Amino acid sequence: MPLSLNQINAITQKKFIPKLYDNIFDSNVLLSQMKKGDGYRKIDGGEKIVVPLEYAQTSAAGTYSGTDVLSTTDNETFTGAEYVWKQYYANISIAGIDKLKNAGEAQVIDFVKAKVKNAERTLAQQLGDGLYSNGTDTKALVGLRVAASASNTVGGISQTDYSWWRPQLNTTTTTMSLPALKTQYEAAVVDNEKPTIITSSRALHSIYWGLLQPQQRFMDKAKANAGFDNILFQGTPWFADSKCPASHVFMLNEAHFFLTVHKEADMKFLPFVRPINQDVESAKIIWAGALCYSNLRLLAAFTGLTA
Repeated sequence: MPLSLNQINAITQKKFIPKLYDNIFDSNVLLSQMKKGDGYRKIDGGEKIVVPLEYAQTSAAGTYSGTDVLSTTDNETFTGAEYVWKQYYANISIAGIDKLKNAGEAQVIDFVKAKVKNAERTLAQQLGDGLYSNGTDTKALVGLRVAASASNTVGGISQTDYSWWRPQLNTTTTTMSLPALKTQYEAAVVDNEKPTIITSSRALHSIYWGLLQPQQRFMDKAKANAGFDNILFQGTPWFADSKCPASHVFMLNEAHFFLTVHKEADMKFLPFVRPINQDVESAKIIWAGALCYSNLRLLAAFTGLTA
């Protein structure tokens, strides 16, 4: 007897979706790092995702002596970045003729597994691209190429109007050098806050490798064991990321760069259904969330390096 729609849904939900979830987040160094740390935050919902920002100190503070009158003047010290929900999906369809060609329980399960694997690769591609998006697709995540600017609006806040919402941006350096890298890195360091991960194309990663003496080529072994080769710069692991655009190097502080996801749409499986006018069964995997930033001052980037 062929598998029923309910049986196919149950098998897909139990056997294939958990593995798909892990594989997607292990496919990309940034996705993997964010998922392992505090960079993947689940929430219940809301019209928008609001991230509180502290951008100034209180003006009612200072030294005093004896019975001096102390100021109680209030001034604005907080605001909020507001991020719009972004949605991603991958469709899984099984045409009736394909079910006939793959008759038998084992054949159908293998066929569904292959379809789910394809959806997995598609979603990994889409989310990986989203992390570095430049804003051309307004439905995509607010990617790093949007944030790495001095003139965009990120989270509803204009970088043109508010200098404290601008990253440390180098658009003029074309030849990578250790002094230039250190200058840019140090610009994103404030006290004990510093970049925790660096990404670039493989070509630029190789150029950095070539700048080092053999005895200087250290790596973060824990992250290397997770499947991602890296070289340390200032103690921070530098990864080659296939999604990172050419000419760019991003120095990121993971405490201020994170994905917020709706807990009811975190790679959620929408079961197979059969439309009344087609010989096909279709399911979907959906994701809804936003790439959020809480302190762009601590993001550093090169945008014009040549390989």
